Amino acid sequence: MRHLTILTGASRGMGLAMAEQLITAGHDLLCISRKHNDALGLRASAAGRRCEQWPQDLTHADAAAAKLEAWLAAQDADAFASVTLINNAGMLPRIAPLAAIPAQDLADAMRVDLEAPLLLTSAFLRATQSWSAARKVLNISSGLGRRAMASQAPYCAAKAGMDHFTRCVALEEADRPNGARLCSLAPGVIDTDMQVQLRSADASQFPDRGNFTGLKDKGALASPAQAAANVLAFLARPDFGSNPVADVRG
Repeated sequence: MRHLTILTGASRGMGLAMAEQLITAGHDLLCISRKHNDALGLRASAAGRRCEQWPQDLTHADAAAAKLEAWLAAQDADAFASVTLINNAGMLPRIAPLAAIPAQDLADAMRVDLEAPLLLTSAFLRATQSWSAARKVLNISSGLGRRAMASQAPYCAAKAGMDHFTRCVALEEADRPNGARLCSLAPGVIDTDMQVQLRSADASQFPDRGNFTGLKDKGALASPAQAAANVLAFLARPDFGSNPVADVRG
């Protein structure tokens, strides 16, 4: 029996590290990212694993969700022991007070960070509801979904929304036969491009910039590979989903 994982934001950072580790662990992958990663495809081929990559702009998540639902409907459900959706893709708009961020940037951030996980989760659950395979949804959240920060209103709002829709859907799935297990997980602080963006922000617009610079200076950031290993270990726990909102450090 095979294990199928659908992963967004798999072309770089922690998403790429998760994809690499899942291939090593023997999973088949469907990766939905802005760009195709040739090295990931070669790695999967060398390991004899299936790895489809869809270049997709998640500001148009309705198209991605419809495509995912149709793709899952065409799979042989009996071939899989487990099927998992990991909503990992995310973006930061301009780091500034809300009034200083262009409307289009705000709309794009909310589409990628909240609308896309919501639509993809809906499509995934609908398409796999009759499957006998173990079903999981892992939403990659953030501590900023649980703690307010100036000049981070859109990102904080999107992650708080992700946490709360996960709670709601976990309640729905708990009453279904073979209901999916869901968790919105804060993965800790990771040395990715997003951290570079935070450290490079205008200090006059972002009063917390020094905190992020300090994390880097103190060596407190996890590497993408280590963060990926921590997240996947959490996903593999037998009690995954018992708490629909969690922190990998807890």
